[in-house]
Amino acid sequence: MFKQIVLALGALVVAATAFAAVDINKASQAELEAIKGIGPSMAEKMLGERKKAPFKDWNDLTSRVKGVGDASASKFSQNGLTVNGSAFTGPTAAGTAKAATAAGIKKKVDAAPAAKK
Repeated sequence: MFKQIVLALGALVVAATAFAAVDINKASQAELEAIKGIGPSMAEKMLGERKKAPFKDWNDLTSRVKGVGDASASKFSQNGLTVNGSAFTGPTAAGTAKAATAAGIKKKVDAAPAAKK
């Protein structure tokens, strides 16, 4: 009996989370602002970039919207934001590049190794 109650509660949590999800490619400004951490300014940036083209994935979002990196993407996702129905799952290439730049690390391109004599 206890196991059934736990399973039922788990199903309710999953259902509530599914209904709370807001997809960035479909959301209005008010729906975006309802996500904790997204204010009017950030919502406007997101909508402005979305007008140019829908977001393909979280990497696309973090690379196109200034001020959205991996940390904020994770927070927005935990609060119900999705990109094409997907939650944020981890560091993006854009977020990693932003972090490296912020740390003062520049990507080096090595020349071809010298031929051995």
